[in-house]
Amino acid sequence: MTKEQLRVQAVILDWAGTMVDYGSRAPVEAFIRLFAERGVEVSDEAVRKPMGRMKLDHLRDICADDEVKRAWRARYGADPGEQDVQEMYREFEPMLMSTLDRFADPVPGALALQDRLRAAGIRIGTTTGYTREMMAIIEPAAAEKGYAPDAVVTPDEMPRGGRPHPWMIFRNAEVLGIYPLSAYVKCGDTPADMREGRNAGVWTVGVVFGGNELGLSQAEAAALSEDERERRFRDIAASLEAAGAHAVIREIGDLDRFIETVNERLAKGERP
Repeated sequence: MTKEQLRVQAVILDWAGTMVDYGSRAPVEAFIRLFAERGVEVSDEAVRKPMGRMKLDHLRDICADDEVKRAWRARYGADPGEQDVQEMYREFEPMLMSTLDRFADPVPGALALQDRLRAAGIRIGTTTGYTREMMAIIEPAAAEKGYAPDAVVTPDEMPRGGRPHPWMIFRNAEVLGIYPLSAYVKCGDTPADMREGRNAGVWTVGVVFGGNELGLSQAEAAALSEDERERRFRDIAASLEAAGAHAVIREIGDLDRFIETVNERLAKGERP
């Protein structure tokens, strides 16, 4: 394939906070409840910091947070260990899965973007921090609301783990049957998404509004003043760029513009 022929042929999209579940609320609520039931208060920030990771790794990261360790020591006299993590995770999975069907609504602009990608002949793959069992709830619930990607890959299917490793993107490429990887754009809302994309060698873009880093509901985001929206966008964009984003967009419906930019760069012989 010549550089003139090379164009974006596939996108790899995250799920919660990118295409569904505005604000990525489902795992946050479940984790906060999980710790609360053990008499340990954890902040929204401590829960959101590792977002995008496979949920067992996410829980390990929360337990490694200094704030959480202090609260756990105050309650139990020692830091949380791997046995605590495993015990909590056994409770976390059913706790999260009991609510997941309520968090499958596509974010504003997601379905229109899907239609435009299809019309342009661009395939849609996905990666996630959710397990296959969790996606068995979210995927059909999202499909009922109109979102149905071409490929769904989960971290528990990867022998060497999920994000920030590139394996889920590689598996998407196998399923979709599209190469080279420079013809892919990865889009997500967390630093883990950005690292996943860059480690896979694909074009990588972050999204802010609707995402975990903003951490607001749609109503809360709409209530922000214009100055505050711009301030938060700049701060989050800087964080996602530091994690490897080639570019950062405001909303998922802006992804087409980045794809156009990538096509121009590919035509010049540039690669991710």
